[in-house]
Amino acid sequence: MKIALTQFAAEASPEKNLEKQVSMIRKAARGGAKIVCTQELFMSRYFCIELDQKNFDLAEKLDGKTVSAMQKLAAEIDVVIVASIFENSGNEVYHNTAVVIDADGKTLGSYRKMHIPHDPHFEEKYYFTQGDTGYRAWQTKYGKIGVLICWDQWYPEAARLTALQGAEIIFYPTAIGALDGESDAEGEKFRLAWQTVQRGHAVANGAYVAAANRTGAESCKSGSIKFWGGSFCADPYGRVISEASKNSDEILLADIDLSAVKDFRRTWPFFRDRRIDSYGGILRRGAE
Repeated sequence: MKIALTQFAAEASPEKNLEKQVSMIRKAARGGAKIVCTQELFMSRYFCIELDQKNFDLAEKLDGKTVSAMQKLAAEIDVVIVASIFENSGNEVYHNTAVVIDADGKTLGSYRKMHIPHDPHFEEKYYFTQGDTGYRAWQTKYGKIGVLICWDQWYPEAARLTALQGAEIIFYPTAIGALDGESDAEGEKFRLAWQTVQRGHAVANGAYVAAANRTGAESCKSGSIKFWGGSFCADPYGRVISEASKNSDEILLADIDLSAVKDFRRTWPFFRDRRIDSYGGILRRGAE
C-alpha cells in the first residue's frame, strides 16, 4: 500500500492552512495513499519561535474544528489520518498532540509529545506540558501504527517502546530547521544527523519510519528558522525509500509492504534477544 506525508510552508491564517491541508490529503488519497500524516502543528506558523502569551489562543480541544474536519475527511475518502494539533486540555494546560483517525472517521486515540525541547527559537517548554499518554500504537484499517513527535525523534527509547506496542510504521510529525546565522554546511550536518538517527530507529525496531517536516522560512523579532523540509520514509533496513525536496510544498508518497516488517523481525530477531534483565540502568539520568 501507499502512505503519504504532507509538507508545506504555513501561512498566518489557520483557515488557509486547514484548507491547504485538506486539499493535500485529498490529492494524496487520489494518488493511492491509505494513511496520511501531517507536519507538526500544521494549523499555524511555528509560534514556538518566540514567547508570546497570545499564542495560547491558537490551541483547541480534541473535539475542535481541526479534528472534526479531519474526521469528516477521513470517512469521506476512506483514509487514516495522523493530524498534529495544539491541544488545550483544560485549566490552561496545553499539549503538542497527534490525533489518530481511522478510515471510518472515528478517533482511535491521541499521543501527547513526551520530550519537550527548550532551545533558541524552539521555546516549546513555555507552551507545552510534557505528554502523559505514554507510548502507543493503534490498529487502523490499513496497519498498526505508532506516532511520536519531532524532538521525540532523537530518543531511541521512545521508538523502542512504540515498536514494542506492535507499531509497524512509526510516524513523526515534525517542525525542524536551521537557525538564522547557521551556515549551509552546519544546517546540512544537522539535517543528516536528524535523518540518520531515525533511520537507525527503523533498523533497531524492524519498522518503517516516516517523518513529515514543514518547509519555508519563519521569523520573529530576534531571529528566524529555515525549515528544511526533506520529509522522508525509511524501510526496516534503514533505506530511504522516498524523500521530499527541501524547499517546496509537497505530497510525498511511499510504497509500504507490511510483510517486510514481519520478515525483517524474523531475520533480525532483536526483540527476541533483548536482555530485559540488564537494562535497569536506563532509568538513570547519567553516570553515577
